[in-house]
Amino acid sequence: MRVFILLISVFFLQQLSSQEITSESKQDYLKDIQFLEQKAAAKKMNYKKNVNTENYDLKYHRLEWNVDPGVANISGSVTSYFEAKENMTTITFDLANNMTVQEVLQRGSNLSFVQNANEEVVITLPTTLNMGVLDSLTISYSGNPVSSGFGSFEVSTHGNANTPILWTLSEPYGAKGWWPCKQDLIDKIDSIDVYVTHPSQYKTASNGLLISETVGSVNTITRWKHKHPIPAYLIAIAVTDYSVYNNHVTNGNFDVVNYVYPENLSYAQSSTNITPAIIDLYGTLFEMYPFADEKYGHAQFGWGGGMEHTTMTFMGGFGRSLIAHELAHQWFGDKITCGSWEDIWLNEGFATYLDGLVVENFDGNAAFKNWRNSKVNSSWSAITAQPSGSVFVTDTTSVGRIFSSRLSYSKGAMLLHMLRYKLGDIAFFQGIKNYLADPALAFGYAKTANLKQHLEAQSGTNLTEFFNDWFIGEGYPSFSASWNQNDGVNLAIRISQTQSDASVSFFETPLPIRVHGTNGEVEMLRLELTNNNQLFNQSVTFDVASIEIDPDFELISANNNTVLDTTMATFSSDINIYPNPVKDVVNIESTNSIDIKSVYIVNSIGQVVKKRLNKSSNIISKAVINLEGLKSGIYILIITTNDGVMRKKIIID
Repeated sequence: MRVFILLISVFFLQQLSSQEITSESKQDYLKDIQFLEQKAAAKKMNYKKNVNTENYDLKYHRLEWNVDPGVANISGSVTSYFEAKENMTTITFDLANNMTVQEVLQRGSNLSFVQNANEEVVITLPTTLNMGVLDSLTISYSGNPVSSGFGSFEVSTHGNANTPILWTLSEPYGAKGWWPCKQDLIDKIDSIDVYVTHPSQYKTASNGLLISETVGSVNTITRWKHKHPIPAYLIAIAVTDYSVYNNHVTNGNFDVVNYVYPENLSYAQSSTNITPAIIDLYGTLFEMYPFADEKYGHAQFGWGGGMEHTTMTFMGGFGRSLIAHELAHQWFGDKITCGSWEDIWLNEGFATYLDGLVVENFDGNAAFKNWRNSKVNSSWSAITAQPSGSVFVTDTTSVGRIFSSRLSYSKGAMLLHMLRYKLGDIAFFQGIKNYLADPALAFGYAKTANLKQHLEAQSGTNLTEFFNDWFIGEGYPSFSASWNQNDGVNLAIRISQTQSDASVSFFETPLPIRVHGTNGEVEMLRLELTNNNQLFNQSVTFDVASIEIDPDFELISANNNTVLDTTMATFSSDINIYPNPVKDVVNIESTNSIDIKSVYIVNSIGQVVKKRLNKSSNIISKAVINLEGLKSGIYILIITTNDGVMRKKIIID
């Protein structure tokens, strides 16, 4: 049997009043997602699978509930359609002992049942149900739910008027705290109908498509219908005096339905209007929103964070990063779920990277470069902050490791970006599209090998070495480039690499190099590294002043450096440079009638700070350059002669 987790992004920023909702810090929102998901995972790990529910496959639920957000109570009935996986004489549902079952009916007939100390409802079937046969029954129950997840079933208030609100948040195993269900995560329910009877001054938000609101003088019956596979814990309701408005999505012609507190209506409207653009972006890059035949929704609830219940994310605030991250899980987490703890990055790495894609497409390349830098080097969860650690989770008993922001979130996101850089945009995005469309994975589960196969098939590239190095292997590389240009055209670059962890002997990778010319020219090179100390000869059309290694943070690396290597030069004109070190004036003198054409003095970041050009037809065999005004440090002299180009380091005291 496959072991897996259906991950959601739940996080708690702070308890927020209804009068003031602050936008989240991009760093803090990821930190709090990690913290809450670690706590959720601990509950999952402690949960023992109920083997008594393994003998049937759920097909459908009709959920009929009676609630009042001012009262911590629920009553109603749950009708379940199920198919026997073996011959059955009894059927078991999970239900907490604080809930009381009144009766169980099957086609109008009462069935006998017991509620036991194991939080089960065990129902005796009237006859043996044979394997492969579909049947149904209805459980009627009531009680005061006990909160057991991250809220499970909560009654609270909002606003100055202390208006009642009820919401559910069953992650990870809280559904049984308020309705009879099957909490086996590998049995997604094919479809559900949700009927909520509540006082008429309120509205109910839930999964799927709003079918009807039958308003009475006292109570309203709200019906929602969801027609896609969903696990029990992603079924949710929220009830209060919501203001409701829509944002329309053109790609798929559906609405983002927003249920927000009236006192926060203006704030929410100004914040959520970005959502259709993010949905359109994800639809363009990957595939149309997978639940476009229903809706996407936001429902404000009593936490300052969010949880992406399928088609209806519960939100405590409406910052763009939160919207982007939770929305991404509708594709990567709700439609296709990671198939094991080892592959958690298929949920969290993707959701983190999609937030980065929003930065790229809405804020521009410079902002996206900064986003990548924050993941690699400059955030609290920077990948290179520690020398070890892989995206692949080897210790699946450690909640902290599974939900490591540095590895599962940030490194997982950068792993995707490096695949994109390696394969190119066309092959990368089409490979992800194929992964999402795979009928064997869609609305089910996937492992890393499934993603790898789709990317290989689309690109024609064998990615075994890549995944061995970057997914399974630990740590990151540091690059050193020694270079020289000795004839004004050929640029020789030798790349050496060290690894932060011994698990990888060499990171094979394309390496971006930015080349700067003495007159401000810039050219990007891509060097395909296959072995250490590899020598590359590149043709450029200008005099090179300096080079940079991965200046745009396309890769995971740290502590990179470049050095001018005069031993790589083939040109060895008789040129004397003195004094060196130098204080004010440097002398450059040639012998054997060598004509000095130009002299450039370049600082450590490749900027030309002094130059001397010979514009006459006369042969110049000596140049004297005043260095007054230059700071102390190391500089490079680039000397062009009629016999070639020489580069020489000088030190200014």
